[in-house]
Amino acid sequence: MAAPKKLHLQLILLLSICSVLSWKPWLSSASSGTVSTEEKVKLELYYETLCPYCSRFIAKYLPQLFDTGLISITDLSFIPYGNAKIGPNATITCQHGEYECLLNTVEACAIDAWPDLSEHFPFIYCVENLVYEGKYTAWETCFANLGMDPTPVTDCSASGRGKELELQYAAVTNALEPPHTYVPWVVVDGQPLYEDYMNFISYICKAYKGSTKIPACSELSATVSHLGILRLLNPFW
Repeated sequence: MAAPKKLHLQLILLLSICSVLSWKPWLSSASSGTVSTEEKVKLELYYETLCPYCSRFIAKYLPQLFDTGLISITDLSFIPYGNAKIGPNATITCQHGEYECLLNTVEACAIDAWPDLSEHFPFIYCVENLVYEGKYTAWETCFANLGMDPTPVTDCSASGRGKELELQYAAVTNALEPPHTYVPWVVVDGQPLYEDYMNFISYICKAYKGSTKIPACSELSATVSHLGILRLLNPFW
């Protein structure tokens, strides 16, 4: 029985290494680019950690920003609060229960501990991918998988700092105009995308006014033009 156990441990180690290495292209994309901060399109995601639509968006759609290189023209920010409510004595009640409140705070603390997107996005992605797979109770494995020190986040979430951050996110969320009515609530340059949020890439390209040519946006424009011609030729296409 020793050999299978040894093989099992080797597989776990290999999967952990592959998990960390898979982030390298994303990390370099997030930290590089020639577009000035003023030219970047602001993309805000208002969400809650155990919302299935939110985890799906983060795990399956947001990575397109990095895969296409659009992150170089995007100022992406996360607001992990969602539909939570503030009660007496500043108590926070979350839509999906106490565990969601915990993970909202954990992700808020990750953003606070690692302000650089190239650091906190991999962690948020890892946690939300576990949520998407129904394995969110294993969220602490993300630290080891990504080679990150858990101390700044766990200390923050266990202290008053975590609560302070969540109250700040509550204020930002409750100040939205127009107010959010569900999550994920995706906003591009101040304009909510409503139910069309999965097409956020096209909205970023439309909002971008910089001089640097973005291949992904050019390809998208060409595709849209091609589809328009096809529809003119055949309205039933």
